Amino acid sequence: PSIFNMRALLKVAVLFTVLAIANAVPPTCYSRVLTLSEEIMDSVKFLQRFKRTSPCVDVLPKLYLDVHNSCIMSKLRDHLYILQNLTPPKCRDFPRVTILKNKVRNLYTIMSKVCYRDVVYLSDDCDAMEHPPPTRPSEGRPIIES
Repeated sequence: PSIFNMRALLKVAVLFTVLAIANAVPPTCYSRVLTLSEEIMDSVKFLQRFKRTSPCVDVLPKLYLDVHNSCIMSKLRDHLYILQNLTPPKCRDFPRVTILKNKVRNLYTIMSKVCYRDVVYLSDDCDAMEHPPPTRPSEGRPIIES
């Protein structure tokens, strides 16, 4: 029984080591772009829910961040300009608005300097960046079948 317990303990230790190593893998440039774009959209949704911060994000144009759309860089640049210059002065003091501005700046910098070769643009439809993709085929644009 003691050899069996030692083998079982060894297997458990190896399993935990493998799991720890798997979780320690650094994110790729592409995965960081995806994560940051989701964080930005979540931050905007969060800020829209509160009376004090909703005026801060209401000045922003609607934006659905699709990192595979070639219009993303100009849209990010527009949002960054608005967050830095056109938001009401009281909004600049809110930490969450500052965090949003920093996330937009970071995503723009990562996409334009660090990951510019890692992201593949599959679309150039700038209007599509103002609306999230339809969740059902019946919503939004018609599906064209050949």
